[in-house]
Formats: sequence, structure tokens, C-alpha cells
Amino acid sequence: MGKKVKKDEKPAPDDVFDPLLVESHQAGTVVLMLDSPEEDVQAKACEAIYKFVDKCDENKKSLLDLGAIDRLLKLIQSEDRIVKRNACMAFGVMAAHPEVRKTLRKSDECIPAVVQLMSPEEESVCHEFGALCLSYMSNDFSSKVSIFEQDGLEPLIRCLSAGDPDVQKNSIEAIAHMLQDYQARTVIRELNGLQPILDLLKSEYSIIQELALVALERAAQDSENRAALREIEGLDALIRFIGTPELNDLHTHAVMVLSNCLEDVESMEQIKDSGGLHRLVAFITDAAPPEEETKKEGKKGGSRKGKKGKDDDDDSKHGKSRGGDGEIVPTLPDVKQFAAKAIARAAKNSENRKLLHEQEVEKMLILLLGHEEPFVQVAAAQAIATMSENLNSRDSVREWDGVEPLVKLLKSDHPEVREAASLALANLTAGNTNNCQEVISHGGIEPLINMLGDPKEGAVAHAAIILTNMSTDEIMRSNIQQQGVIYALIDPLKSRNTTVQSKAALGVAAFVCDADTRTEFRNAGGLEALIKLLNSGNDEVRRSASWAVTVCASDEPTAIEMSKLGGLELLQEIQLSSTRKNCFTDVALDRMLDSNLSAKYALQGYLGPGNLISDGFFDPGQLKSDTKFRSLEDYCKEKVNQKRAVLLINSKTDMPRSPMPSELDLKAETSKSSVTSKSSKTGRDAAKGKSKAQREREEKQREEEIQAQLQAQQELASMEELPFIPPPDPTFLKYIVEVQDKVGPLPSSKAQVILLAQFVADKMGGSIERGQVANFSYELPVSQIKYELNSNVVPIGLIKTGIHYHRALLFKALADRIAVGCSLQRGEYNRAWNEVMLIDDDDAPGAPKFPPKAYIVDLIHQPGKLMRSDSTEAVQYQKL
Repeated sequence: MGKKVKKDEKPAPDDVFDPLLVESHQAGTVVLMLDSPEEDVQAKACEAIYKFVDKCDENKKSLLDLGAIDRLLKLIQSEDRIVKRNACMAFGVMAAHPEVRKTLRKSDECIPAVVQLMSPEEESVCHEFGALCLSYMSNDFSSKVSIFEQDGLEPLIRCLSAGDPDVQKNSIEAIAHMLQDYQARTVIRELNGLQPILDLLKSEYSIIQELALVALERAAQDSENRAALREIEGLDALIRFIGTPELNDLHTHAVMVLSNCLEDVESMEQIKDSGGLHRLVAFITDAAPPEEETKKEGKKGGSRKGKKGKDDDDDSKHGKSRGGDGEIVPTLPDVKQFAAKAIARAAKNSENRKLLHEQEVEKMLILLLGHEEPFVQVAAAQAIATMSENLNSRDSVREWDGVEPLVKLLKSDHPEVREAASLALANLTAGNTNNCQEVISHGGIEPLINMLGDPKEGAVAHAAIILTNMSTDEIMRSNIQQQGVIYALIDPLKSRNTTVQSKAALGVAAFVCDADTRTEFRNAGGLEALIKLLNSGNDEVRRSASWAVTVCASDEPTAIEMSKLGGLELLQEIQLSSTRKNCFTDVALDRMLDSNLSAKYALQGYLGPGNLISDGFFDPGQLKSDTKFRSLEDYCKEKVNQKRAVLLINSKTDMPRSPMPSELDLKAETSKSSVTSKSSKTGRDAAKGKSKAQREREEKQREEEIQAQLQAQQELASMEELPFIPPPDPTFLKYIVEVQDKVGPLPSSKAQVILLAQFVADKMGGSIERGQVANFSYELPVSQIKYELNSNVVPIGLIKTGIHYHRALLFKALADRIAVGCSLQRGEYNRAWNEVMLIDDDDAPGAPKFPPKAYIVDLIHQPGKLMRSDSTEAVQYQKL
């Protein structure tokens, strides 16, 4: 045996530190190790930090406070691949914490360093965690800008084709966040990123497919991206995706992408030509797609139920009803909802509506109305409402029995369902009498009237629209009126919602169209709520309310009541505003004044031939446009003053005249004085010390006097509560009888005008020479009448000395009683005149007939003289 030789070991150099194995249990120690110059130590420290921060968010925050982020940011740029990899892992996981991201946003080196990790020469792990970091950072807008400026989209798109699913998932998530910004949508197309995203729909992982659909949905918000998707056949890919039952939990996202794409007519045409729309409708309605139906027809003795295999068992476990060949797999309710919304969105375009109608999409929507889920019913009803903007679709919905389920949904317990169903019916009944009849035939009137009190404001507005649409037919309108629509419309008028106010006002205008309904509306207190809407700041509400006022003011009692409620003042105020007035307020004011001629003449100073003066007309004189118009009752209750008399036209004598305020005061003072005198007498007698019997009689007498006083007060109160009746004018009645006997039978209008003018002048003091009008004493006699009547209101028949404005008013009032057309116009300085339209007398046979000409009637200087309205003497007659 050989002798063993001892091996010589060289001692370590004196300047080299001996290896030291250290076990650390504090995060702070490991963070300090990141500053070590030894790459092995750095790598192990990064690996330890990754494991630590991956446990919980509190660990991420504690390491942030220890300053680990700045150190890791340096290490992800290390030249050592292991150090870079481990640092990247720790850095990417820590970016999940919002405080960490807040710190990283302040660093200018963060985004460029992370984007550099996505370069092709880096390891797959760096791609994974670099994309993870970018997906977290891209949640913030400022970070999106930084990633965009550092060209971070390009490496993310490149990583979509990576073999590692984690890289794909993190990259597509970051891209989905980036696509929330419109600039990124343009760049993704320029970098040809749509095709890689579309390819991810074939991934084995549902999370990747979902993120890809989210990214596509955001990218499809750009019209040019939609065009690019059409070029790469993205629509067909989406249709096939929806037709895959195993992916039904992702169908909602796919339908949302389609919803954006179908906004373009080109997309609609492409999906129609490829048969994709038919397949989509079939999938949504749980029917067999067209190509499968064809296959079934070709099979002999084919059965819908095939032999179940392993896949079928798996499907049944997931709640699917898919059997062998041809078993239909129902789509999820969410998918049906979003599909209906997609159709509604596409149908906003008129061309798309035509294409959808050609594909009979209404059938699918009608089927969805019967779905058990309320949100599906809402979406279907909203889609029908949008489709109903197409006139042909309105007829199709009725022909396919779509009105009946909508009427049934009006009674739903869900307010959103009622609102959507009423919206659909509002559009279906617009300008379509047949659909209106269909609604009534299915008992829709009662739920619609009940819906006017619905807590959902949208439902109230839609119900008012439907009822208004049905009011165009007289029979339907009468039927609705009988069921109490007048009372039901009053509460919506008081709503705070401007849409409800506007539609309710239009409903009032539609149904309050005859004397009976106007009386019903007036007695129900609806006028007050309607008048308040005139003061609305919303233009649409003001227009609708003005139109309703126009209809309501067709009869005099309603117009007078609206004037008492301040309607006339409001309309006058609106007319002074250049921003609030419109043609509807103009018409409303004209109609109010036409039904209240006293106000019209006082405010506008003109009555046309069609404005016939009736009993109760009074002339208080010219009023300014912003002056409140008072009623005749107010003038009658007013004490006598020095202002001009209020002229009254009233031929009614069959009713007792209401007492003047002075008479009421006189009676009250009389009763009061009698009681006072008796009371004072009783007091004096009591002071003389009468006997007990006498004192008892005096007390009894005093009680009787108090009772008499109370009774007198009650009588006065009852007299005040009597309805106001204008003072009678028997003299004016005699004038009417005399004019009807003498002037009425005359053969021509001209002769009637001349004789009537002479009659008026004769009753008003005769003719007055030119230049002597100022000396004609008429004020004193009128003032004497006011004093005798103890009232400012003077019946026209009591005036025996009148000038222009007295005579012109009497002429107009009498002419209207014998059907002689004339106008009454007020001038300045107590001037007023009448204008008549007369045809020149020429009885020669074959003589040409000319249109009537305007003449001013002279009632002052030469009563009965007719002056051409454009002549000099007519102008002089009208001026002082």
C-alpha cells in the first residue's frame, strides 16, 4: 500500500471576508440587504420580499414605509438577470397597493423602467410581472398618459401573442384599462392590435376571454375601429362566440361589443348579409339557428333528443339543457337583456331600424316581453319603443300581437317595467289609430288612468302621452272621459317634474275640449294648477300650459275664472319678456281676451267684427299692458271716486240686482244706530233705580235687542254671500227692442248702419258741431248719475249726453244684436270709432262686383255719414 499524502489547502487571502450565513426575521433587515453590492444577496433579498408582499396588503404597506420601492426600482434595471427577475416579481406585486402606486406616480423613472422590462429580449417572468405592474398603474389617468408617452402599448400588444397565459392576461388587462382613453383607441388600431385581441377569444382561459371582450367593447366605441373590426371579420367571430353554449357566462360582454358595432349601418348590413343577425336572434330567443334547422330537415327520423354523452352530462351539471343534435341551450337572462339593449341602441339610427325591421326583430322583442325576469322585460319594452319610431314597425308589433303583453305589463308590480311598457305604448300609439284601438280593446284605459298617479314620474308622463294620442278619435276620447281622466290629470299638473307637467298639460288640452269637460275641470280645481304652469321657467312646460289655456278659454266662464286666478296677468307679463314669450303664449292671450272682451277692449283698445258684445260687458277705460284687470264686481264694490265712469252693457232684467256696497253699509249703520239708541235708553232707565220687575223686563228687552242685532248681522252676511249680479239696464233693453224693430228689417247693411248711427246720436244728445266737442257738457250729467247710483259703474242706457267713446260703444253693442258687423277701436283723448265693411251700391245688371271697403261711421257731427277709412276727414274724426 502506498503512503497517504496529505493534501495541501491554500488558506484564503487575508483581504477576503469569510462566507457568512445569516437568518433574518425582520423585513427591515432584508430591505437593507437590497443595498448590498453582492448580486447573490440582492437576488435572495428580492425573492424573500416577493414571498413576503404576496401574503397580504399590510406587508406591501410596511415595505413601502421601509423604503423598499426606491431600491427595487433600481434593481429592476440591474444587469444581472436573476436580480432583475426577482426584483421585477416583487415590484409588480407591490404595485397592487394604492399607496405604492401613489409613490410610483411621483417617480419619473418608474414607467420607462417597467416598459423596458417588456422588451423581447427579457425573460417571460419579466414580461409577466412588468405587464402586471402596468395593469395596476393604468388604473390611474396620469399613469395612462405616461404609459402612452413611453410607447407602452406596442410591447403590451406584442405580449398578447406570448405562450404564457399569465403574460397574456396581464397584458390584455393593461390594454383594457388603456382603452378607456380615446387616444389609445386610435393607437391600438394603428399598431394592428385589434386582431391579437380578437384572437384571445379562442383562449382556454375565461378570464382572458373576458378581458379581451372588455377591451374590444371599449375599442369599438371608435367608429374607425368598428370599421377595422368589420375588415377582420370580427362581427362573425362575435356571433360564433355567442353561439357557443359553453361560454354563456361571457355572452353578455360579447353582446356589449356587438352593441357598439351595430351603431354603424355598414356593420348592420354586414351582419345581415352574412346571416349573423338571424343567428343572433335565434340564440337570444332560444330558437334553432337557421343552418341547424336546415340540417334537421335533411335528417330522416331525426329526434330532438340524442343519446347523451359525457359532454351532455357536464352540460347538465352546469344547468344547461343541451342534449344531442339540436337540443336548444337557453341563453342567460343577462344576455337577453343586453341583446335587447344592443338592438335598441342600433335602432336609434333610422337606416338600422329599417334593416332590423326587415329581419323581423320585433318578433324577438315581443317574445322577450313574456320573460320571467323584470329587467329582461324592461330592456325588451325599451327596444320596442325605439323600433316604434319606424312607422312600419308600429303596424308589425300590432300584427304580431305585441300590444297585449305591453298592456299587461302596465299592471306589473315593478315600477321600471311599468315605465318601459308605457314608453313603448306611447311610441306605438303615436299617429296610429289602429294601435290606439288595440290598447282599448285589451282594457288599457283603466291602467293608464291609474298610472297618472304612479310614483314613477316617467310612467306618469308616458301614460299622459298615450291618453293624448288616443284622444284624436272622438269615440275613444269620449270613452276615456267617462272613466275619469279629467280628475286624474290634475295631480300630474302639480308635479315637480317638468316632463310630467308638460305632458299632463297637453293631456288637459286634448280632453278639456267641450263645455261639460271644461266645467268639470273648473269645478275640480284644475285651473289653478294649470295657471301656475304659465310661470314655469321651462319653455316646453310654458308652451304646453299655454296651449291648454287656449283650449280652456274657449268659453267665457272658464276664461273669467282663469283671469281671477291671475292667468291674464301672467300672460301679459310673459308678453313683455323677449325670452319667455312664444307663439303659444300669444295665442293663449288672444283666446283669453276673446273670451273676456271687457279685458280685451281695456288692454288692447280694439274689438273686431267677430267680437260680439254680450251682457256683462263693461269698459273701465284704457289700461296699460302691465295693469291688473279687475272684475266688474270689484268696480261695483268700489266707493264713488272722481275717475271716469265704468260703462256697463247689460240688458238682463229678470234677476234681482245685487246690492251696492253703499246700500249694505246703510243697512248696517241703520241697524247699528237703532240698537245703540235702545241700549243707551235702557242704560238711562237703569240709572233711575226701577223696581225688580221693571229691571227684569229691561234685561229681557236688552237680550231681544242683542238677538235682533245678531240676526241683522246674519242677514247682511247672507246678502254678501249671494252671487254677484250686474246692475240691470232696462233702458238699454228698450234700445235693443227698438233697433230690432226699426233697423233690423232694412234691406241693406248700409241703410242699417246709417239709421243705427242716427239712432245712437239721438239717444246720446244729438249731433255736435265741429269744434264744439270740448264745449259739449257730458261729464256733469254722468257724475250726477254716479252720485245717484252711488256707484262708479254706470249702465250705458242711463247716459243721455255722450261723446265719441260713449256713442261708439253703444253703436257696437246694438249692431251686434242685429248682426251688423262692425269693429270698435279706441283712440286717444276719449276718442273711439266704429269701422264697417260695405259694398258699393250698384244694382245695374252685369255691373262688376268689388270687395267691400272700410268706412268710419260718424256718430258726432253728421250722424250716419260714412267716411272712407283712409280719407282725411276720417283721420280728423279719429284725432283730437
